[in-house]
Amino acid sequence: MKECNKPALSLFQDGLLKPGMFRARRMERSGILLKQAWVAIVAVSLMVLPVAAADDPPYEAKLTRLAEILGSLHYLRNLCGEEGSEWRDRMNAIIAAEKPEEVRKARMTASFNRGYRAFSEIYTSCTDSAVAAIDRYMKEGESLSNEIGARYGN
Repeated sequence: MKECNKPALSLFQDGLLKPGMFRARRMERSGILLKQAWVAIVAVSLMVLPVAAADDPPYEAKLTRLAEILGSLHYLRNLCGEEGSEWRDRMNAIIAAEKPEEVRKARMTASFNRGYRAFSEIYTSCTDSAVAAIDRYMKEGESLSNEIGARYGN
């Protein structure tokens, strides 16, 4: 390496060194490294996500919706005079039949609870619209159950 005997001030005056020159290069290099890190993170994420989705059965989206409907019915039917836990029991029966891994079981439970909470935040008494919602959800739930059973059942 060639040794430079010029004082630093002279190097700046001669235009060989510019203020912030090394800092800019360091920042440029760190920016490139940051971009490379993001590319690596995205690539790994894309490789992992399909594996997680591949473990779910093909009817998972329909089952998730059914869980949400059962949660809604559990709240609404009890609000409108039905006593008991029929809809929660049906959800538990689905979970027992599916024998899901913990992550999938947690998603199903979260869907049931989301359906329950969605109506508990709106309805505090049984109204005509609550009864209409019950009718709609009963039909949608029956349709989903029939479709899942006919298409994916044994």
